[in-house]
Amino acid sequence: MLAALLIKKHSNQISEIIHTVGILLVLPAILEPGEIVESLSLAAGNTGKGFDLETNRRIAEFTFIQWQGGSESIRQNKVFKDFYFLAEHPTPKRKELYVAGLDHPTRFFNSGRGIAQIAKNNRKLGEAAIKLPPEIKTVRDYYVPRRHVVSIRDLGEYLPALRS
Repeated sequence: MLAALLIKKHSNQISEIIHTVGILLVLPAILEPGEIVESLSLAAGNTGKGFDLETNRRIAEFTFIQWQGGSESIRQNKVFKDFYFLAEHPTPKRKELYVAGLDHPTRFFNSGRGIAQIAKNNRKLGEAAIKLPPEIKTVRDYYVPRRHVVSIRDLGEYLPALRS
């Protein structure tokens, strides 16, 4: 029992480690010659920084969650939030969302899941989503006209361990 409790106590840091190491491993592969890192957030979750990565050419979010194919509401909420804030951010820089595999996120972004359902669990997203036009009710309604604003990239291209 003690061993299990110790594992549980310390396993909550696994997401932080995956996020940090994952970004550090991917950065050398995605940065272009002359591209300068202006801001980097290596902690998973809300750190107070705008995005996981901001350079002189791009803003980006990274999510290393691996989709299981079943009920994915928590994963869906996170990836929608990341896409939304990238899409809405006023910048001439490229906007990129790095995910572990494209199949599940692509199906989700083309789904009829309600934005209100997603936004109710995130205060910041809820406050922002209220400003959406009333005809935008589903993830697909939001995503389709913005699908070219944010490039969704597969982390498996850079980290083979994340390939499906």
